[in-house]
Amino acid sequence: MSTKNFHIEVSGIQVNVIKKDIKNIHLAVYPPTGRVRLSSPLSMKRESLRLFIIDKLGWIKKHIRNMNSQIREPEREYIQGESHWVEGQRYLLNIIERDSAPQVEIRNKKYIDLYVRPGSDKARREEVMREWYRDRLKKQIPELIPKWEKKLDVQIDDWGVKLMKTKWGSCNVDEKRIWLNLELAKKPKHCLDYVVLHEMIHLKERHHNERFKALLDQHMPGWRNVKEELNEVVY
Repeated sequence: MSTKNFHIEVSGIQVNVIKKDIKNIHLAVYPPTGRVRLSSPLSMKRESLRLFIIDKLGWIKKHIRNMNSQIREPEREYIQGESHWVEGQRYLLNIIERDSAPQVEIRNKKYIDLYVRPGSDKARREEVMREWYRDRLKKQIPELIPKWEKKLDVQIDDWGVKLMKTKWGSCNVDEKRIWLNLELAKKPKHCLDYVVLHEMIHLKERHHNERFKALLDQHMPGWRNVKEELNEVVY
């Protein structure tokens, strides 16, 4: 597929423009920084794209303001007593050093016991926690995909979990594969359910247009509230 990348700046906002072999314009503002990207058909001229951006400036600024107002949790140091989130619940980290294989356990609905070898540094503690999160998330996803496959009358051939900076999920329509953000392990389960549904709907509608939203309305009427909750705290 032929592509061409450049930037257009309007009112101090820099928009990354990607021209490729598509039929419609797609404008998006990505968390956490409010990065703006415009995907455009190859045939559209630069001035037409500038006018389109100017027309959408109010919408762009609104989304950037919303992202700037999001609550962001401080960077984790993986130290004793630090707050960590699991499926929407806050826990206190309890580090236990012992000369055996690393392990993570939730205790008394209040603590996360992190067992690591003596002398384990921040990077190693983070790695152990991340793999624990990955394992928990991977145990939840298999029950959600068949549910939405049946309701949507679609089929997923493959799925995976990875750390993503700007998206909660993605869908490769041609390969019928979805990816889910590892950070969803920290969110309530209904947020994960929404993201799985969102990505699987792309198998019926590639674009975030009115048909896409109508399908979300049909299968999860309260999806807008869930989306707001999903983006309200950035971990």
